[in-house]
Amino acid sequence: MEKITEKNESSDFDELTKKIEEEILEEERGIYTEKTLEEAYNPKNVGELEAPSGAARVTGPCGDTLQMHIKVEENKIVDCKYITDGCGASMACGSVVTELVKGKTIEEALTVEDKDVLSVLGGLPEENIHCSVLAMDTLRAALEDYKSKNKSKNKS
Repeated sequence: MEKITEKNESSDFDELTKKIEEEILEEERGIYTEKTLEEAYNPKNVGELEAPSGAARVTGPCGDTLQMHIKVEENKIVDCKYITDGCGASMACGSVVTELVKGKTIEEALTVEDKDVLSVLGGLPEENIHCSVLAMDTLRAALEDYKSKNKSKNKS
């Protein structure tokens, strides 16, 4: 008899949890674009690279921190990964930036701007615009790290 009660309590809890998740997602749909939600819930290129060519960690004005690693071969970004402790918007922006710069030269990657990230996402609410700036600042810092390492190698 106890197992039936446990099962019913578990089932009630699961139903309540599912209902709350659905309500949160519905509320998010009123705030964010479908593309932003897709990138936040299913981000690409999350993680760290072993022995990256360039790396950076930047903390934004809201307290979110984003770390980015790039792998460069023959002046092209062949891989790019990131991690963040930030919100869904930071997650989405990091995901988009990594996709935008893969396959680009260092010079091409330096021309990517936060407005490009916002364009891919279909915009962000005003209070989340800084997330695209954070992602771009982190990328630029990783590119600068690569360039500074590359200069010292060329001088040797």
